[in-house]
Amino acid sequence: MRLLVARCEVRYSGRLSAVLPEAVRLLILKADGSVLVHDDAGGYKPLNWMTAPTVVREEGDRLVVTKSKTEDVLEIRLAEVLSDVVHDMGESAALQKDGVERDLQEALADAPSALGEELALVRREWQTEIGPVDLMCKDPDGAWVAVEIKRIGTIEAVEQLTRYLDFIRQDPAKSECRGILAAQVLKPQAVALAESRGLRCAEVDLAVLRGEREPDLTLFAA
Repeated sequence: MRLLVARCEVRYSGRLSAVLPEAVRLLILKADGSVLVHDDAGGYKPLNWMTAPTVVREEGDRLVVTKSKTEDVLEIRLAEVLSDVVHDMGESAALQKDGVERDLQEALADAPSALGEELALVRREWQTEIGPVDLMCKDPDGAWVAVEIKRIGTIEAVEQLTRYLDFIRQDPAKSECRGILAAQVLKPQAVALAESRGLRCAEVDLAVLRGEREPDLTLFAA
């Protein structure tokens, strides 16, 4: 991973155009080709980014990032480099779903109506540029519904589902996509945050889904 702190100007062109005026920023260039532009404000979200796979070219005082199958171009003009370091991060240790979450996903894929409404599964592990959504479904009106599944529903899970929805809704055909957080246990703080963002929470029991005991489903509706 390359971490570059520089006074720079950033121009993006593609589906839209955007310009970040010259200022000191942190540039993160990951080994997988992802490029992120951060400011010292604004929380965890980058000001601009390009998801992998990309091609990064160094042209004098410019970094030009392109994607082979699109017209997206991220051009970074370096006015002053303050720090430029490379770190070997080793092999990826990305979090994987535990057995309970995988089992919940499989069970809910077979019976999405257990989430408290008549949903039809479109696809499991719906890929986005920021990660896979566990289940993508449609309701009886044909509206899209994204479902994130956790063993324990936490604030972090709500944030994750929010990021997925922010990306999915960029597609005009899915601009009204709804979100459901499904979990065996839901933290009250997570439910409150989800409701404030218009998300619905569903507390599900794997034993019930498997038919091992009588239903006792608790739903929290936004």
